[in-house]
Amino acid sequence: MNNNLTSFLNEWPYEPGHITARLVQSPDGEEFLQLRVDLGVLQMRLDGRPDGQKPNGFESLLDMYEDQAAVAGLDSMDEGTGQASEASPAYELGASSEGRETFRFLGPDECRMLREEAVQYYHRYVGLLAVEDFDRVIRDTTRNLRLLDFCAAHALGESDRTALEQFRPYVTMIRARAMAGRSLRENEPKAAIVAIDEGLEALRRLFDEQSPEQFEHSAEVHALRSMRDALVTTTPASPELPVSQTSELRARLAKAIEDENYELAAILRDEIRQIKD
Repeated sequence: MNNNLTSFLNEWPYEPGHITARLVQSPDGEEFLQLRVDLGVLQMRLDGRPDGQKPNGFESLLDMYEDQAAVAGLDSMDEGTGQASEASPAYELGASSEGRETFRFLGPDECRMLREEAVQYYHRYVGLLAVEDFDRVIRDTTRNLRLLDFCAAHALGESDRTALEQFRPYVTMIRARAMAGRSLRENEPKAAIVAIDEGLEALRRLFDEQSPEQFEHSAEVHALRSMRDALVTTTPASPELPVSQTSELRARLAKAIEDENYELAAILRDEIRQIKD
């Protein structure tokens, strides 16, 4: 048995700046997603946790900890004092941004494992977007946004509560792209524009809470606006895209590659390809 993967990888070369993914079937007929990365290939299940693991019988660690949080919130409180009982010293109470009390119990190890799990889902939804499985992209991005909220509410350490927040704009943008892509597949370009506008509004609210001046400089905002501009000029009311607009998209693509902004470059390539189609 030859375990060397060189021939296999040479048959499917890695393309820098381009997300390459494909669907394959196992001998028993189960379908998997493969994502080509610089050092090899990631193979993931389409449903459940990407690696197929079921922590303690749950679909994911997030599901398991959400269940524990529900149980802890009910069982680990002293009804008389409203404080965590002595039987559960690892838990503490904190206040959410709305002033409500929240039950915090995720230590550093739990938060690290949740972050590692989120990376698995990230790889999958990026690959799913490349093969245009928009429903599953929406499912996985929504799930990772839920994970961000859960860590923010329940991590004991401040650094663990904020570690993933830097990725929230990106996940929000990908989710909006998938919703727009699904609408386009259903021949609903106006609904696609609405989905992008909702994504932009979600980003605006997010940046308003953090640093409003960064909204106009956000790569995620620029990506959604580029997609929206392409859609506006190709809706039924204006079916032909001017050559100058096509040239502008190509110029943006060249600039994105020069800046090594490969995600934006992939988005712009998709838009140019959709326009050609």
